[in-house]
Amino acid sequence: MNVAVCADVGSTYTKATVVDLDAGRLVAAASAPTTVATDVLHGLDAAVGAATAGLGVRDLPWYVCSSAGGGLRLAVIGYEPLVTAQAGRRVGLSAGANVVHVAAGRLGAADLTALRAARPDVVLLVGGTDGGDAEVLTHNATRLARARWRVPVVLAGNVEARDDLHAVLAAAGVPVTAADNVLPRIGVLAPAPARAAIREVFLRHVIGGKKLSRGSRFTRLVRAATPDAVLTGVEVLADAVGGDLAVVDVGGATTDVYSVLTPDERDTGPSQEVAGTLWRARTVEGDLGMRWSAPGVVRAAVEERLLAPGDEEQLAAAAAVRAADPGFLPADGADRAADRRIAALAATVALRRHARGAATGERAGRDLRDVKLVVGSGGVLRHAEPADAAAVLDAVLTDHAGGWPLPRAARPVVDVDYVLAAAGLLADDHPRAAAALLRRHLDR
Repeated sequence: MNVAVCADVGSTYTKATVVDLDAGRLVAAASAPTTVATDVLHGLDAAVGAATAGLGVRDLPWYVCSSAGGGLRLAVIGYEPLVTAQAGRRVGLSAGANVVHVAAGRLGAADLTALRAARPDVVLLVGGTDGGDAEVLTHNATRLARARWRVPVVLAGNVEARDDLHAVLAAAGVPVTAADNVLPRIGVLAPAPARAAIREVFLRHVIGGKKLSRGSRFTRLVRAATPDAVLTGVEVLADAVGGDLAVVDVGGATTDVYSVLTPDERDTGPSQEVAGTLWRARTVEGDLGMRWSAPGVVRAAVEERLLAPGDEEQLAAAAAVRAADPGFLPADGADRAADRRIAALAATVALRRHARGAATGERAGRDLRDVKLVVGSGGVLRHAEPADAAAVLDAVLTDHAGGWPLPRAARPVVDVDYVLAAAGLLADDHPRAAAALLRRHLDR
C-alpha cells in the first residue's frame, strides 16, 4: 500500500491522518494532545502511532505542519499604510502568519520600540513599486541594521534596491531573505515569492527557535505553518471544483476564513484596488474562538446586533467558563447548545468581516456571491452531530443582515475528516492524490 502520514501539530491537539496516495483516500486517522509543555514529538508520535496501528506498514513518509507555540508571528513594515503596508499584510496572512504588527513610513525610535513589543518571529519589509521610490525602504532597512536587529527579515520591496539593502542587512548580522516585490506596480499584488520566502524562514528559523522539541527531528519534519498548508489545500480544492469557494475554520483561539475567487472583470476599472486584489486570501479573527477567545465572540455578536434581548448574560457566562478552561468538554445538551451558538456567532462575524473587506483591507470587500462551496472546519464542527454542524453553516448562509451579499447558490459541507491540511501538505509532491482526496471527502 502506497501511503503517507499527514499530521498537524496544533495548539491543543495533534491530528494525524494516513492517506492512500494511489486512490486519494483517507485510510486512518487519530489525534493526541499536543505536548508543548514537554516535547511536541511526544504528542506527534502518539498520534501517528495510533493512526498507523494495525496497518502493517513501516517507514512511511511524514508530512507535518504546525501552529504549536503560537504559530508564526509576523510584523509588516511598508512605505505607506494604504498601499505597500496593506499589500504586505495581505501577503503575510496568505503565508499562514498571524500578523501582529503593521507599520508604515520611516521608522523612528518609538516605532522600533513598538516593533520589539509585538515580538514578531519574522519581519516582512516592503515598500515602493519596482523602479519607484526607494527612500523609505532604504531608511527602514538601514534603521534595522543599525539597531542590531536579530529577528529574521524577508525583504520584498522595490527590486532595484533589493540587492544593496540585502547587503546592508546581512553585513549587520540581520538574518535576511530576499524575495521579489509584493507590489511590483500599483494594482498588481504578487504574493507567491514572498509567501515562499516567509515559509522558508518559518521552517529555517522559527520552528527551531520556539524550542518546541529538544532535538532537530521536529524541525526536519515540519514543512509548513498550519494555516499555510490549509490555504494550499483550499487552493487545490478550488481548482478541483472549478469555482469560487470559502472556508470557515472555527478554532479555540481564532476563527480563520479562507476564500478563493475567480479573477475577472472585477479586477479592472476605476474601483481596482491600488494595493492589488488577493484572489486567494485568508483572514484571522483573533477575538473569535471557542475557548480562549469565547468572550470576544459574545462582545462581537453584541456589536453586530446578533443577540436577542436577554441572550447576552447567559451566553457571556458560558463563554467565561470556556475561556477559563480551554480544555472544557461539553457534558450535556445545554453545553453542546452553547458551543453550537458560540460557533455559529464566531463563523458569522468572521465571514461578515472577511466579506466586507475590513479584515482583508480591501475597500470594496470580497465578492462572495459566486461562491459555490462553503466548507466548515474546526473541532467544534468535526465532532458535532451532523445536524448541529449544518445549523452553524446555515447561520452563515442566511445572514441577511450582515451588510454583504450572500452566496447565491452555495453548498455547505463540513471537513469532518480533516483533509484540507493533509491535501495542502501533499500538494507539491502528490498533486493528484491531494486533489482526489479533496474531491472524495468534500466535493460530494
